[in-house]
Amino acid sequence: MAKVDRIILRIAAYEIVVAHDVPVKAAINESIELAKTFSGEEAGRFVNGVLGKIAEGIPS
Repeated sequence: MAKVDRIILRIAAYEIVVAHDVPVKAAINESIELAKTFSGEEAGRFVNGVLGKIAEGIPS
């Protein structure tokens, strides 16, 4: 896993799990865009998959 991807995932996971003032969809979408910009198209899909699984585990 690239260092950039790991940092993006950490920030987004914090926003999803801890900082409830950020909408989950917004955190995921912004993270995907960051990954695409700084790491490539494949990284965007990877980040989407990981964050999707994290978001599934969060109660509504």
